[in-house]
Amino acid sequence: MESLFLIINLLGGLGIFLFGMKIMGDGLENLAGEKLKGIFDKITSNPLKGVATGAIVTAIIQSSSAVTVMVVGFVNAGIMNLSQAAYVIMGANIGTTITAQLITFDFDAIIPVFIAIGAFLVLFTKKKNPKELGHIILGFGILFLGLILMSDAMSPLRESPVFTKLILSLKGHVLLSLFLGIGMTAIIQSSSAVTGILVALASVGSLPIDVAIPMLYGTNIGTCVTALISCLGTSKTAKKAALIHLFFNVIGSIIFLVPPVSKLLLTTVTTLTPGVAGGVVAKQIANAHTMFNVVNTILILPFTKYLVALVNFILPGEDEKEVDGVKYIDDRLLETPTIAFGQVTNEIIRMGTLAKENIETALKGFTDNNEDSINKVYKNEALINLLETDITRYLVKLSNSDIGDEQRTTIAAYFHVVNDIERIGDHAENIADLAKDKLSKNVKFSKDAIEELKVMVNICIEALDHSIECFSDYSDKKALDVRGLEEKIDLLEKNLKVSHIKRLNSGSCDAIVGTIFLDLISNLERVGDHAVNIAEILSQA
Repeated sequence: MESLFLIINLLGGLGIFLFGMKIMGDGLENLAGEKLKGIFDKITSNPLKGVATGAIVTAIIQSSSAVTVMVVGFVNAGIMNLSQAAYVIMGANIGTTITAQLITFDFDAIIPVFIAIGAFLVLFTKKKNPKELGHIILGFGILFLGLILMSDAMSPLRESPVFTKLILSLKGHVLLSLFLGIGMTAIIQSSSAVTGILVALASVGSLPIDVAIPMLYGTNIGTCVTALISCLGTSKTAKKAALIHLFFNVIGSIIFLVPPVSKLLLTTVTTLTPGVAGGVVAKQIANAHTMFNVVNTILILPFTKYLVALVNFILPGEDEKEVDGVKYIDDRLLETPTIAFGQVTNEIIRMGTLAKENIETALKGFTDNNEDSINKVYKNEALINLLETDITRYLVKLSNSDIGDEQRTTIAAYFHVVNDIERIGDHAENIADLAKDKLSKNVKFSKDAIEELKVMVNICIEALDHSIECFSDYSDKKALDVRGLEEKIDLLEKNLKVSHIKRLNSGSCDAIVGTIFLDLISNLERVGDHAVNIAEILSQA
């Protein structure tokens, strides 16, 4: 019966620990906001930048598994190569050690203060930043409360001869300790949680440091299970990214299992924090965790290209060219809504750019009687329609995830933007239809009509450029610029109608030319309206 109570209390403490870590991570993520959203956009082939990115993002969202799953999603989308993925994964391993360091501090006496302040800010403040700060403080307090409950649950183990014998039997059996760490992490799906359990055991004097260190190596390998599961059904390149994560940790564990290296690590951590008391051993475990991941990264970073070559050897070949579709969004990113929000913004910008280019292509087909351009418009329009469907579905999923009210309002505006972009694509198709009709009927436009069209087309394309820029980086000035251009388009449409009717009356243009011309400038005027909608929608969000 005592064993049952111990397990229940341990699981309860673990649940509270994980819940606190989630609340704190979500608060940090939401507070970071735009900075976190754009951080992956700045990844280059610079190894140190990649490692720093992985470490910072993991420290913010409190989960190396989540970051690795994101990396698999980025690689699957083709927006991150294997070398960049390797750098970020290495950084994620460093970032996850922050949690282990935090939980070794003695905050027991002031935990109620953290919980009280955090709860007050969450419940009684309406502003975004104080509320998210409240989530961080509350999560921090709950995390430590869970750690205390785990430690209390494990206190009887110190007096248990069976458990003592079991721990002593692990001494000298590093592989057994390693696999125990792998198994625990694979089941719990959180290396930070398993490290928390090890710290809790150490804090009550039930786990010596020489047994804990091999288990730490195991937690790093066990956390790869999440990424390996995540890569199922992805591209071959994404599977390679998950394998890089696995091999990085396995190779590091092999290096540190070599007796001289293992002994050096043990000597270093016990020298830095000498003693065998529970709190001291807990700190030794956290330091060993940090040193292992930092040194492992330093050792393997220069050989990243060989790590990439290894996974390319195991999974040879490249992915077959896939059907055109979304590039930036992936369901795996929904685990971190702020990142997903940034990526769906990039996808909408891509869709908008494609629609603008399709207008240009349609007009080229119209003015040059270019049949290839006309056919290209129809192909691009099919992709725009596909993007509209996929982005809309993703926005629905994102709006149902754990996001703030401000982002939820913005996402509501995004639905309208996607619809406006799709309508611009429809107008490109309409122009292509007019170009096809013009070509088949061998219709000739007067020089004056062509010159008038060029003026309207240039302003229309400029308005689209400005509206996409405004969506990407909103400012009142940019929105006003688009509004001014749209008013010019409206005025031009009226003037062009008048001048064209004069040409019809004078006999310089026939009725068929007149119908096509009027339909064309009507489509361009509607494109200007949609450009304004896109530019101004975020000001209303």
